Amino acid sequence: MDLALLRTFVTVHRAGSFTRAAALLGLSQPAVTSQIRTLERQLGRPLFLRRARGVTPTTVGDELAHRAAPHLDALVDIVEAGLDEESGARTLHLAGPPEFMSVRALPALTPLISQGLALRSTFVANTEDTLEGLAAGHHDLAITTARPRGGLLTSTTLCDEEHVLVAAPRWAGRLGPGALRHKGSVLLEQLPVVEVHESLPLVSRYWAAVFDSRPAASAAVIAPDLRAVLECAASGAGLAVLPRYLCEDALERGEVVALLDPPIPPLRTYFLLARAGTLGLPHIARAHEGLVRAAVDW
Repeated sequence: MDLALLRTFVTVHRAGSFTRAAALLGLSQPAVTSQIRTLERQLGRPLFLRRARGVTPTTVGDELAHRAAPHLDALVDIVEAGLDEESGARTLHLAGPPEFMSVRALPALTPLISQGLALRSTFVANTEDTLEGLAAGHHDLAITTARPRGGLLTSTTLCDEEHVLVAAPRWAGRLGPGALRHKGSVLLEQLPVVEVHESLPLVSRYWAAVFDSRPAASAAVIAPDLRAVLECAASGAGLAVLPRYLCEDALERGEVVALLDPPIPPLRTYFLLARAGTLGLPHIARAHEGLVRAAVDW
């Protein structure tokens, strides 16, 4: 049996779409469709059910993927390992949120540079765009705050991020003791808000977790980078919800203060994603291991 047909089949099975598989393989969609039909004729069984959006594997398709995929991945590992030894440096393409990438992920990977790893980063704030880019083969690894569905992408939990409600000291001085705990939604209408988007994603998530309510306010400042949000909050522009790792130094210096210390602080989880089968590639595996190991201290 032609291994190219099996490779195309496994890619379609993982991608759930002829179109996405074609992009990953560098083939046209008609070529992928033709290869799958050829394989189905050779086996005498249908491997996929065509749907309005993508394809669903049949029982036979699932069984074949379960048996074939590990062996195909192993063959790729052997070939890529040889190339890795001969060519020396390999390039890793990593995507993720700009703040997390800048403060945590990229510094954690710098020790691998001396081992011959070349690093290219893409800052993507939108999770859906990150998933699409990884699935399409534009990135080798990606960091997101959402766990993907389906078999195309694998995920590893990296760390939990604690969110803190902060403001400049002058704003905190205007609030009475315990005021935010009892009148959070009301005070949002009195204090300016600094956020990354008009929908107030961080403030809304914090208010839902801590006050069990929705914020009734609009942002005074919108800055689509949490580092800019921190600087604006420290300058007195208003209150903001920020990850603790990003504002911890500013808290210690007194540039901002935590307005509330809830018993159970709101958390957001980060995941490290890869396309199925690619963690056998040495340069991707080293970077994946390096990030997971560094995340223990995050």
